This record gives sequence, C-alpha cells and structure tokens, in this order.
Amino acid sequence: MTQTIPGSATQNGAADRAKDSSAPAETISGGHLVAKALKAEGVDTIFTLCGGHIIDIYDGCVDEGIEVIDVRHEQVAAHAADGYARITGRPGCAVVTAGPGTSDAVTGVANALRAESPMLLIGGQGALTQHKMGSLQDLPHVDMMSPITKFAATVPSTARAADMVSMAFRECYNGAPGPSFLEIPRDVLDARVPLEQARLPESGRYRASTRSAGDPAAIERLADLLAHAEKPAVLLGNQVWTCRATDAATEFVHTLNVPAFMNGAGRGTLAPTDPMHFQLARRHAFNEADLIIIVGTPFDFRMGYGRRLSPTAKVVQIDLDYRTVGKNRDIDLGIVGDAGAVLAAVTQASTSRGARSLDRRSWIAELRAVETAAYEKRLPRQHSDASPIDPYRLVHEINEFLTEDSVYIGDGGDIVTFSGQVVQPKSPGHWMDPGPLGTLGVGIPFAMAAKHARPDKEVVCLFGDGAFSLTGWDFETMVRFNLPFVGIVGNNSSMNQIRYGQINKYGESRGRVGNTLGHVHYDKFAQMLGGYGEEVRDPSDIAPALQRARESGKPSLINVWVDPEVYAPGTMNQTMYK
Repeated sequence: MTQTIPGSATQNGAADRAKDSSAPAETISGGHLVAKALKAEGVDTIFTLCGGHIIDIYDGCVDEGIEVIDVRHEQVAAHAADGYARITGRPGCAVVTAGPGTSDAVTGVANALRAESPMLLIGGQGALTQHKMGSLQDLPHVDMMSPITKFAATVPSTARAADMVSMAFRECYNGAPGPSFLEIPRDVLDARVPLEQARLPESGRYRASTRSAGDPAAIERLADLLAHAEKPAVLLGNQVWTCRATDAATEFVHTLNVPAFMNGAGRGTLAPTDPMHFQLARRHAFNEADLIIIVGTPFDFRMGYGRRLSPTAKVVQIDLDYRTVGKNRDIDLGIVGDAGAVLAAVTQASTSRGARSLDRRSWIAELRAVETAAYEKRLPRQHSDASPIDPYRLVHEINEFLTEDSVYIGDGGDIVTFSGQVVQPKSPGHWMDPGPLGTLGVGIPFAMAAKHARPDKEVVCLFGDGAFSLTGWDFETMVRFNLPFVGIVGNNSSMNQIRYGQINKYGESRGRVGNTLGHVHYDKFAQMLGGYGEEVRDPSDIAPALQRARESGKPSLINVWVDPEVYAPGTMNQTMYK
C-alpha cells in the first residue's frame, strides 16, 4: 500500500489518471535505469566491449550523455575503469557481457581490489526465465566475483536496477575503497516498468561523509609522540592520494619538520625539490628513526611485512580500513580514518603544544647526506652511453622529459622497477602503477582513462615489452578516440624480472626457459595502427625521440632497445628467488 500525501505529486498524478484512465503510464527499461543511476554517481564514461546482453545500457547512456568507450578486450575495460577512478577521484565503471566477457574482466577487478580503487563492473547474464537451462554465456558470475570485490550481487528485478547500482557504489566506499560487481539478467535489463515503480536515487542525496578524523584521544597521543621524537619519518602511501590529502600531508610535513617518503599513488605529494622530500634514504631512515608513521600503506610484501622498520622505533599506522592496522606487525598506535582529516588534526594538535618550533635540522641533514650519496653513486649509469642502452639511462631521460603536467604510468616488471628509483612525478596524482597485485598490462588502459578524463594533461607511459604485449592492441582504441600519449617500450625481448630469478635459482643454462620474447618492432606496430612510432638504439637519441613523440599529437610508441643483461636492484633483491 502506497501512502499518499495530500497535495503531493503522487496524489495529483492519481487524480489525473482517474480523469483519463486511458493515458498510458510512463515506462522505463532496466538499461535506462542503470544509466540514470550511473549519471547520479557522477559517472560520465563507461568502458566496454559489446555483447547482446548489455546493449540496453548503451541506449540509456546515450540518452544520459554518458560517453561509451569501446575497447578490444574486457580486461582493458576493467583496468580503464580502475584508472579512471584513480585519476578523477570519482568511481569508474566498466560494462561487459556475460560469460567470457565477465571472466575476461576478472584480472582488472582483482587489481582494483588490491589497489583500493572504487569501480563498478556490470556484467550481463542469461534471462531469468532461462535460469539453469544452459543459456548462452551463462556462468556463476557472482560466485566468481565475490572473493575479489567488496560487493557482488544479481539485480533481481527491473524496478530495482537503479537502486542496486547505488547500493553497489556505496559498498565501494565502505572503509578502504574497492570494486563492486553487479550482474543483470537480460530480461531484467530489457524489460520496462512504470517509472513510478522504480527507485531513482538523486545525486548527492544519499551519501554519508567518509572523512573521519579518527579517535580524538589517538590524535592527541600521536601529537605527544611527535613532540618527543628526535628522528621521526613518515611514509605517505596510496591513500594520501585516494583521500585527496596532499595539502594536509604537505602542511603536516612542513609544520612539524618530518622527513617524508612516498610510495604508490602517494608519489608526487611533495615536489622533487622539496627539502622534506626523500626517496633513496628510506632504508637508513627506517633503521634509524625513533618514530615511524605509515599513512595508507599496508604491511605487505612492499614493506617486508613490517620487518623493515626499526624494532626500537615507535610505529604509528593510519589507514581507512580497521583490518589493515596492525596486520603482520605490532604497532604502538593505530588510527582508522581519512588520511587528510587525521593529518590535519594531528598538525593542529601538535602546533597547539608548540611542536612547530621543534629543531630536527641534524636529522634532516643526516638523511640528505645519505640521499645525496646514493644519488651520486648511481649518476654515472644514468648518463651511460652504453649500447645496448642501460635501463638507468632510459628512465633518467624519461624523468628529465616529464613536466608538472605529465602523468607518469609504469607498466612492466624489471624496467618499471628501475623507474621507481629514478622517476619522480612533479605534482600530486601524477603517478600510476598497477599496485600490489603486480598486474602487467595496465599501461594502455590507464593511459586511455587518464587522457580521456584529463585531456589537459600529458600522459607518459613506460612499458616493458612483455607488459605491452598483454593489452597492446588497444593502442588502436587510443588512435580511434584521438587520445594522444607518449609511450616508451623498454625492449629487451625478455620477461627479464623472471629471467633473473630463474638464472639465480637454476643456473644460466635454464635462464631462458619460458621467458624469452621475439624481437618486436613496436615502433612499426604503432605506425601500422595510425600512431607515431620511432626506434632508438643510441642513448643520445632518446630525448629527441621523446620530444618528437610529444609534438606528433598522436598515440606513440618509442621502441628503445635496452640491455637484457642488466637487472634492477629491486629485481635482484626479491626474496622469492633466494
């Protein structure tokens, strides 16, 4: 029974229908309800590969002004939705068909889960009327997606379509962000229902704030620890960018004189020239510090599961997810909350007790000396004239090429490990990598999402030749949608990170088993698809080739032949090979 409020639109509408009972009720399809719900969430683009199960969503997107970018593989669609969320701060969305369409997208969804990226994957499904009958492309999608999403469900009826979309997006932001999945049976999507029966959430009318500043007592405790620390250090991780907390983090570091290191999307929070910005002295800092603050980074393999922190230091962890705090390593203080709100509150609490005047010049000078020594030790290789080209020379030239408006994307194993030591984004939110799942093949879809969402930015992507091969055919999508970017392939005709491990474990005679690639001219591949391509064998030609790619105004690939016998220190130090 529907409650009627006197004078309401519902009552007036009922009266009008009573006067003209022959007037048909306005109806809407499931696909159009989905599109309206996406629009209410701020989604302006979906990434997709077509299929008969999902085309009514396209029709709705056209009516709602949502752009449809169609790709050549569903993994690309899912990665692009992930990349869109990272670059914009708004949720991403990929739409794929049933069966192999959804299973092809699994890797992209799993990557978004480990990277804490809020995206929705919508998958088709056979008609409910054909449930368990063996319909085309029928698979148990929800069962498949449940372990790698924060929420996975079937839309049970057309009238619930928009409501379920908004529910899925709310789950994306429950604690640390992550992906959700909805499957929509074909007959549910195509059916039409009276508009008045469908719940259509309005934009911005059903959201709670997620900017928790944490426990006030814990904030005061951290301010007290900072007041007594002689050698503090902070690691600004992924959630600093996720929470758009770069201003708060910068004020915290400068006001309290705390040396800062950055990883993941936290890179770029401080400019490379900032006196509090450190990169190469992290091991020394974490060995010698008396207070270590970890912001938005779990104690996973990248942190040695917490074992790389001094056992005598006070350790504080700040994270959006309660489950992450203290996982794998005991801590002295944990704060669950938004990175920006927490850091701002700590800064305020600290300054109220005179912490601004703390003198840490000797500690900062100690770290700067270690940083400078490490940089100068590596500098000859960054200027190496060797041929084949030393990977350090390549990533050095890329770093010199970047501007404050360059979004840098790393997609590869060994070559991107080199870049992590050298490449420093000049602005916040200008670094993108796969994240802790270590997924290869994110480069093209991330570039696609970044350039589409931020056409004012230059996109620069470094690929390993193995990584590019996984999703490289969507270079054609970049051409088709006129999304220029500067792509560089560090080409050693190998999956070199794995090759090193095999040599280390089994000897040189078995070092080429299962990891050797052909000598592919990716420059010609780019030209074939309508982009700009150029080959580089001499290190002195790298910078001019990058500049020509920039000036071409096209999607580009600079194919740089690098030395296959040179490995990144990070590759050689991986514990799985020891």
